[in-house]
Amino acid sequence: MSVSRYLAVALLVPLAFGLSACSRDGESAAADVAPVIGDTAQTLVVHEGPHCGCCGVWREHMEAAGFQVDLRKTHELGAVKADAGVPRRLASCHTAQIGGYYVEGHVPADDIRRLLAESPKAIGLATPGMPQGSPGMETSTPQPYETLLVGLDGSARVFARH
Repeated sequence: MSVSRYLAVALLVPLAFGLSACSRDGESAAADVAPVIGDTAQTLVVHEGPHCGCCGVWREHMEAAGFQVDLRKTHELGAVKADAGVPRRLASCHTAQIGGYYVEGHVPADDIRRLLAESPKAIGLATPGMPQGSPGMETSTPQPYETLLVGLDGSARVFARH
């Protein structure tokens, strides 16, 4: 994907969510992916599939950390990820949006707070896969994992290690 595409995504993510052209049986996916224009910086708009259990546990982690959560259940999660510019190699089970950034997967609340405080030129954060020990994937045998900062060009670098 070109740099100009990533710049457009970074600048227009809230609009892209509201203008999704994907359809399901002739029905617009826009009902699943409503606009987020006017959202406060502390409201997480969370897009998840209708049957994911770990997504709910992650949302509880976010709410306990003080974030307001606006849940959007969808059968078109792939379209949401594509509209947000989430690289496939960094995908996880849910996608959120906050403060003009996307948050992919089981990213800890402190990483999101840091992202908002630092406001880097990026399109979002990602915790690829579903690492054991990440918020929503708690286990007695946690594994080390990283939160990645995704640049405007789709590149990724380590943002935090857990």
